[in-house]
Amino acid sequence: MAAHPRVGVIAEGLRRAGHEVRECNAPLGFDTAARVKMLAQPWRVPALGTRLARCWARLAWRSVRGPRPDVVVVGYLGHFDVLLARVLFGRRRVVLDHLIGAADTGRDRQVGHGVRQPLLRAVDAAALSSARVVVVDTEEHRETLPAKHREHAVVVPVGAPDEWFAPEPAPAESPLRVVFYGLFTPLQGAATIGSAIARLTDRPIRFTMIGSGQDKQQALDYAGSAETVTWHDWIASADLPALVAAHDVCLGIFGTGPKALRVVPNKVYQGAAAGCAIVTSDTPPQRRAFGDAARYVAPGDPAALAAALAALAENPDELAKLKHASSTAAREKFTPAHVVEPLLAKLTELGFGR
Repeated sequence: MAAHPRVGVIAEGLRRAGHEVRECNAPLGFDTAARVKMLAQPWRVPALGTRLARCWARLAWRSVRGPRPDVVVVGYLGHFDVLLARVLFGRRRVVLDHLIGAADTGRDRQVGHGVRQPLLRAVDAAALSSARVVVVDTEEHRETLPAKHREHAVVVPVGAPDEWFAPEPAPAESPLRVVFYGLFTPLQGAATIGSAIARLTDRPIRFTMIGSGQDKQQALDYAGSAETVTWHDWIASADLPALVAAHDVCLGIFGTGPKALRVVPNKVYQGAAAGCAIVTSDTPPQRRAFGDAARYVAPGDPAALAAALAALAENPDELAKLKHASSTAAREKFTPAHVVEPLLAKLTELGFGR
């Protein structure tokens, strides 16, 4: 769950609601980047099939050993596992967290040519048809589902794991400390951040950039020789909450693609939970989630991002208010217990949990 905190948030939320949660996990060993690479290099697909068969055998064995569950929640990236869950438990009991669509991810990772997109859409369609309830993260994401699946869909915000609420937020001070972490995909708009860094070298602002991925080199190129930024390939998951909490501002996403305009990324929820002020792109789902508890800039606009950060660096009182507002929003709406409420209501509607 360190690699995919969304799964842990839903599990913990269900526990907080008084439900018994049993975890059944057989790691595939391929992260999202590796799976996308297989799409670009189809000769690698047999390796996926072999590992998947082994994992399914372990999952099936573990699943039948305990009591029969009332509901089976298949975590995101479970496009294939949901097929197994349907066979083992029947469609009525299956909940699929469709946080990431296969076709959507392929487009975001620039795998959108030839027969690959139709194949990815077929994978999505099979997964959606295998579940009685489909969980998505925003209303905009729900609207992208085929019409026949929308009535079975429920919006559950990504939220933040409990450990992100634990660190003591750092007091606002100069220089302004800004952090970004992620996989440097087009959705995240890392090049926009790099360009903003280059515009702020003469301001009392220090950046910490964490992660690696397809757009990192472009972000490095755009930032140029700025000495106000520290780059990390990654930070251990257990250390990340405290490191983020030691900053004043957590950056969200700034991509301009369709997917970037309909998501609220986990780093926004997590950064707010850690007590940071949030600066992110001005999109309907992010405004709906955080309202006045964040600062918004036009997607893909480095000048606007630089101006927003410069304004916070120059106004410590405003920065302190924004940090408090984001933290309050996270604690009031985006803890595990809060985010699962729509899912619990949907399950009750279907006759579970009564």
